Amino acid sequence: MNTKKAAAFISSQWDESIVPTLCDYIRIPNKSPAFDPDWQKRGHMDQAIALLEGWCRKQPIKGMQIEVVRIKGRTPVLFIDIPGDSDEVVVLYGHFDKQPEFSGWADDLDPWKPVIKNGKLYGRGGADDGYATFGSLTAIRALQEQGIPHAHCVVLIEGCEESGSFDLPFYIDLLQDRIGSPSLVVCLDAECGNYDQLWCTTSLRGNLTGKLNVEVLTEGVHSGSASGIVPSSFRLLRQLLSRVEDEATGELLPAALRVKIPAQRQQQAVKAAKVLKDSVYKRYPWAVKGAKPAGSALELLLNNTWRPTLSVTGADGLPALVNAGNVLLPQTTLKLSFRLPPTCDPKKAASAIKKALERNQPRLAKVSFDVDSAMGGWNAPKIADWLVASMQKASNTFFGKPSMYMGTGGTIPFMGMLGEKFPKAQFLVTGLLGPSSNAHGPNEFLHIETGKRLTSCVAQVLSDHFQRQ
Repeated sequence: MNTKKAAAFISSQWDESIVPTLCDYIRIPNKSPAFDPDWQKRGHMDQAIALLEGWCRKQPIKGMQIEVVRIKGRTPVLFIDIPGDSDEVVVLYGHFDKQPEFSGWADDLDPWKPVIKNGKLYGRGGADDGYATFGSLTAIRALQEQGIPHAHCVVLIEGCEESGSFDLPFYIDLLQDRIGSPSLVVCLDAECGNYDQLWCTTSLRGNLTGKLNVEVLTEGVHSGSASGIVPSSFRLLRQLLSRVEDEATGELLPAALRVKIPAQRQQQAVKAAKVLKDSVYKRYPWAVKGAKPAGSALELLLNNTWRPTLSVTGADGLPALVNAGNVLLPQTTLKLSFRLPPTCDPKKAASAIKKALERNQPRLAKVSFDVDSAMGGWNAPKIADWLVASMQKASNTFFGKPSMYMGTGGTIPFMGMLGEKFPKAQFLVTGLLGPSSNAHGPNEFLHIETGKRLTSCVAQVLSDHFQRQ
């Protein structure tokens, strides 16, 4: 592959076609079904997939077949089949659904308004994960422009990832014969430790979510007349959370949530920590100036990728401050999100958490913990020598620095599904979600130059995958 020619072609595609189309995509509030139960009625999901389909049909890729696959009542899937120069199959994955708006966007930014500033495209869903469709096809087209052979490619873009991919297994079953048995899976929905080199994700944590409810009364009463007799539901919630979390350190207590970290993953974390140094924590928008978490960069990386954590992500029963009178609340509900180590059994973890929270209930209250979702993580198989060499070559060529490996604290359910279904497949899991890109939060952005370089790296890996045969 003429790498300079490929990089120039990919750069022009991003500037002239991909970025303008991504701007149109950002304007569409196609929130994932968990955040918009009326998604079918609103039509935003259909609008978004029509935009992607329209762009794809304009790409002069040899033999490409494009289909929007629909199962009644489920989010649609964009399925693209591209014949190759061998019968081997490569699956390229992404998603087009989005997280909700969230608050705190800068005055000149908005989740549904694309803004390009300092080489970054701001707006919800550009980096997570709207670019995946465009990047996948552009990498393939870059090879075809030079007559470079590649394997049979299947591009699969789902609309339910941000909700836990609960629709995806039905499509995997429906399309199984057309997907075949891939020897390589390219997932463009992950993080990057910096914008200076190619990062390969080696593990993903699982995610257990549920609602913890404490009810003490059937209706709210005057806090002056009831406090001291009726316990605060919030105080009881604090006690219950201490059963599963050490509030001083954040360490989770149930043994079912902890695993032994593999030696290779520890070694990779050591190397990543040496590269990232204090950017491991400086990448976040701390409220306290100069904040520094306890622990070395290595320990912080392992906390974020191989150790369980708990986040309270929502609450019901607590009125907004403007409406908060002197009322003792009848009940309070917290939304709990547990991040599970990659090899932790999510069903055993869910059972352990439920048992810990519901046993020996406070005498004057009713307690329940209802599991919403329990998704396992993913630990990559041993990376083949050819893929190690290809990623190094790609990173050195297009970034000027070697590729790096690290675990990721988030969850991509698709990877666990494919990992179980195709245990012999190799995986390139990478993405554009680097420092301050803030997926799911305010001011999300896509680093455009990194998008170009990452697309070039994918083209290199696809070429090397074919040549290794």
